[in-house]
Amino acid sequence: QLERAAVYIETTLKKAGYTPGRQEYEAGGQRVRNIEVAVANVAEGKRPERIFIVGAHYDSAQGAPGANDNGSGTAAVLELARLLKTVQPAAGTEVRFVFFVNEEPPFFLGEEMGSMQHAAELKRQGLAVEGALVLETMGYYSDAAGSQQLPPGLDGQYPDKGNFIAFVGTIESSGLVRQALAAFQGASDFPAQGLAAPAHTMGVTLSDHSSYNRHGYPALMITDTAFMRYPYYHTAQDTPDKLDYDSMARVVEGLAKTIAALAGATQG
Repeated sequence: QLERAAVYIETTLKKAGYTPGRQEYEAGGQRVRNIEVAVANVAEGKRPERIFIVGAHYDSAQGAPGANDNGSGTAAVLELARLLKTVQPAAGTEVRFVFFVNEEPPFFLGEEMGSMQHAAELKRQGLAVEGALVLETMGYYSDAAGSQQLPPGLDGQYPDKGNFIAFVGTIESSGLVRQALAAFQGASDFPAQGLAAPAHTMGVTLSDHSSYNRHGYPALMITDTAFMRYPYYHTAQDTPDKLDYDSMARVVEGLAKTIAALAGATQG
């Protein structure tokens, strides 16, 4: 099933006009891969002066179909790659769309985690990542009072209705959180909230952005807040009928403009 997902991603990217690259490695006794494409404005033979990562993991928790975690994030990155195929980032800038394998246990935060492999390779090459935007559980929204849970200590500081998209990072990535949130709010009327908090705050580090943080890169997670809102998290009931596709579309449209703004892009 993991291989079928990988092939689907590669096929979809090819239809959008890309030639997907692979980062292959051994994990759990099998050959697995991250998948990557990019849009860039970098002179031939030169290295990018700054890189933005837009990524999502395409595996799901054991026993869970993974429609929201993380089919929604994967679908969003595929659509962002399609929407931004013809943009031209600012000179020296590259935007990479990356699909990570092995985010879920037993690989989470270990060396065989896909994003950990990806971030480590960027660091080994000495490449400058200005920001990594990780899309994680993007598809569940509710206007019901009390539908949004919050980490301890944050009660009353954010809405109790789970109808917003959240930009979440650690204190060290607070500049990126502010910049990305401001760009999104300038491009979309979809409700959005931002949180930059210490790493020990519940939920703040629970996705692939932590791999980039660990290697010294600014990174954030863009999310519907997963288990703090979504009642079907990591269960067999995480199925496509649970998702709010109209809201997802609005979020993705806003994110396309956000990424273009961060990369200083113009339409090609």
